[in-house]
Amino acid sequence: MTMRAEIIKASSISPNTDTAWDDVTFEAKLREQGQAYHIHHPFNKMLNGGNASPAQIRGWVANRFYYQIAIPIKDAAVLSNCPDGEVRRGWVQRILDHDGFELAGVKDAGGIEAWLRLAQAVGLSREEVIDLRHVAPAVRFSVDAYVNFARRAPWQEAVCSSLTELFAPEIHKQRLATWPAHYPWIDTDGLSYFRNRISQARRDVDQGLAITLAHFNTRVSQERALEVLQFKLDILWALNDAIALKYGVAS
Repeated sequence: MTMRAEIIKASSISPNTDTAWDDVTFEAKLREQGQAYHIHHPFNKMLNGGNASPAQIRGWVANRFYYQIAIPIKDAAVLSNCPDGEVRRGWVQRILDHDGFELAGVKDAGGIEAWLRLAQAVGLSREEVIDLRHVAPAVRFSVDAYVNFARRAPWQEAVCSSLTELFAPEIHKQRLATWPAHYPWIDTDGLSYFRNRISQARRDVDQGLAITLAHFNTRVSQERALEVLQFKLDILWALNDAIALKYGVAS
């Protein structure tokens, strides 16, 4: 059995019954899916373990940029499908977080710009990242599949798919803890994206989790929510697979 098959088996969904899980149990089931988060992918372990070459780090940063620029597009799709004004008012913050904003004298360049600063810190030019010349076809395919899902699925399912943010703070903390020691040649100012996302991800989880717990309130729909979250986890895992295939993984 492959590592990926073992992870999926370990986080498999229990058989359907007529009884809905209570919120505590349902949330625990969602969090259990973190066993398949890409923090466990060999390429990520190599990155955070200090065994990646400069070329591998640059390849990862350049390819992940395609995912970064897709996030606000995905979130705009959620907004376009959502009839609930209160949800929209909260959700729009995600777009501002990534695209940046200047409102009432407050200015934030946003997460995409922060990622470009990371790219420069690892030795890439802005131009070669923005023009996507390094992006692997399978990365494009995976990210596009996620955006298309958000456009076509019920908006509550698109919200549920965002709950991979449940597991994101830990992966960012790992990078902040290990990269400066393992890769001293990277300017630590370039790691601001990871610092910012720790608090932003927690806020995003609060909103996404509240919507998911409220909407998916039958056993059938809760099982569907777990499937949706697994789909998003698979997207993130596939990104790492594609990058690992292109740049290799140190043993």
